[in-house]
Amino acid sequence: MIGAQAALETKMLLRNGEQLLLTVVIPTLLLVLFSTVDIVDTGAGEAVDFLTPGILALAVMSTAFTGQAIATGFERRYGVLKRLASSPLPRWGLMTAKTLSVLVTEILQVLLLTVIAFALGWDPHGSPAAVALLLVLGTAAFSGLGLLMAGTLKAEATLAAANLVFLLLLVGGGVIVPLDKFPSGAQDVLGLLPVSALSDGLRDVLQYGAGTPWADLGILAVWAVVGLAAAGRFFRWE
Repeated sequence: MIGAQAALETKMLLRNGEQLLLTVVIPTLLLVLFSTVDIVDTGAGEAVDFLTPGILALAVMSTAFTGQAIATGFERRYGVLKRLASSPLPRWGLMTAKTLSVLVTEILQVLLLTVIAFALGWDPHGSPAAVALLLVLGTAAFSGLGLLMAGTLKAEATLAAANLVFLLLLVGGGVIVPLDKFPSGAQDVLGLLPVSALSDGLRDVLQYGAGTPWADLGILAVWAVVGLAAAGRFFRWE
């Protein structure tokens, strides 16, 4: 039942033009544009080496947080979640299916963005295991926050808030603009955001060949625990 629901969730997402714009088209365009046009000072080295980790983090956020929050919010509004909750599929099974759908979508995103980055001259380093751990924890953190928003706000409010957060974190989360471009006081606060921890951790590994970024993993783990626990506590099915 979980596998069937996960397949259905994935098909629905891939058939949704707005979701594809958010999860695939926008990250791809940002990667190509800022890698080929000298708009933002990304420091020494090739721009694509700095941008690719940040765009991967943005892809995770767009799917696990923004896309999932909006889709789940409207499913809740139209009574879809209420009906599914009364089906033989248990509620934890539904949440598991949604998580699996997010992971499948992210795998497709990562593969696409990786191919494009290599075509642009990307030269990655570091441990694939560290990258995978960062992506998994980042997915857990953003999923918890997305479900919390979808389960507590009205669908229209979720739509507006999720897109607003996406835009704000795109600018201030170290995705495209390095955090050292911000005032020192703001850097300390922005560095604690989940997208900043994910993009910085991926950048440390993929661009600089660092070992396991425990500090960034710790930040993501805290967000994951808090977000998932709050979603489980306050999520309303109708």
